[in-house]
Amino acid sequence: MMRTRTRLLALAFAGVLLGIPWCLRAADDVKQADLAGTWYPADAGELKASLQGYIDSAYPAPAQGRIYGAISPHAGYLFSGRTAGFTFKAIRDIPCKTIVIIGFSHRQFFDGISIYDRGVFRTPLGEIRVDTVLAKKLISQSKISFYPKLFQEENSVEMLIPFIQVAKKDVMIVPVAFGLQDYQLCETLANSLASVIKGRDDVLVIASTDLSHYHTYEEALRIDDGTIRKIEAFDAKGLFDAGQLGTSECCGLAPVAALMLTMKALGATGVKVLKHENSGDVTGDKTRVVGYASVVFYKPEAGPSDAPATSAAQQPVEQKGEAQMLSEKQRKRLLEIARTTMEGYITAGKAPEFTETDPELVKVKGAFVTLNYKGELRGCIGNIIGQGPLFRTVRDMAIESSTSDPRFPPVTAKELKDIHIEISVLTEPQRITDVNAIIMGKHGVIVRRGFSSGVFLPQVATETGWGREEFLNNLCAHKAGLPADAWKDPRTEIYIFSAEVFGE
Repeated sequence: MMRTRTRLLALAFAGVLLGIPWCLRAADDVKQADLAGTWYPADAGELKASLQGYIDSAYPAPAQGRIYGAISPHAGYLFSGRTAGFTFKAIRDIPCKTIVIIGFSHRQFFDGISIYDRGVFRTPLGEIRVDTVLAKKLISQSKISFYPKLFQEENSVEMLIPFIQVAKKDVMIVPVAFGLQDYQLCETLANSLASVIKGRDDVLVIASTDLSHYHTYEEALRIDDGTIRKIEAFDAKGLFDAGQLGTSECCGLAPVAALMLTMKALGATGVKVLKHENSGDVTGDKTRVVGYASVVFYKPEAGPSDAPATSAAQQPVEQKGEAQMLSEKQRKRLLEIARTTMEGYITAGKAPEFTETDPELVKVKGAFVTLNYKGELRGCIGNIIGQGPLFRTVRDMAIESSTSDPRFPPVTAKELKDIHIEISVLTEPQRITDVNAIIMGKHGVIVRRGFSSGVFLPQVATETGWGREEFLNNLCAHKAGLPADAWKDPRTEIYIFSAEVFGE
């Protein structure tokens, strides 16, 4: 008892020396959520379920390298949550210790940058710690200090924190807020970030911004397309200048410019736009919309010039106009997995487990499994965007195509011997703006507008004999539920991909 009392007195004395009542110091280190119950649900269960839903339903195309930075919107979740889900789905499995959130103050002016360097942030989902070591290293630079008022009632930082709590486990944050949208401050923060985190693979940086504000749907598309082109071109100064001139309405101009400068300094020179839409796509009200984008920045993987030379015997062979991705042995193994899975699941109700070490079979790739019974389609289901290792995707799609294709009843044990399995392994979808880029029989096509989307595999054109226009009309009308000519509408996104198709 005496020892405990002595310790309490010592703590009280330390608090007096610091000018802070010792009994209040723990509370002072907790930054409470300001927007719970208004901008997003205050109930923890409801909040977690909604954010998990946004993340689970996102289908970001994989970046061709290690992600080090991202852009996410910060409006109310009902409006921007779907777009933000793409960002947090993309970074969900990226190992990291700390996430730096770069926001700005909508309400306070401050000639500098504020970094929150202490304690925890508390939301309805619990507490998340500030990486005080990293924060204090950043604060040691000029024009950067701890000015907590910039974080009061500030959605540009707070709206990202619950998403981080759902997507990432056991990470810390460093909240950053610009008090002034100034390009020199962007350079200051970028230089500081690059010097502190260079050589580390355990830090992600996320810039917070919405795009255009309160224009008609068509005008917003025009403005935001210009902003996105600047981002895709990795033109930080050009983007900032466009914002100053009013030709870009990226409200987080300084956060995005600082992020791009930081990424370039770290060697993360790849950029991919994962999702671009506006509130009109979500609510249906297209009279006054706000734009949103999800973007990731990555270090590109080694290209062909960086790879070791191969002998003529190792050169890939051509299949349907594309370099063959898989060897005969790898294709045979995937077909074995699909057959074993389907037979085991249908006869015993249990999916077998597989362990693979082949580098190609553990890559994240999209794949479809198509079943034919005595020459007739019997099921076809797949993932356009890879959600896990290729061998596991094939296993899961073998189950789905044989039991869950809504067009057919489940495959029966009696049918198994007459089922023919075909697998399509897909390349990463690429967005196009000119349908003449589609090569019939070589490219599969995805169309997407708002909540509606549809896909045809490359072999559909070969099997039907359709020309490009008939192919697109049928895709829009019969797969996406859109008007047949929706592919001509600039609001419709069109993606192409290739497939390596092989069967038993």
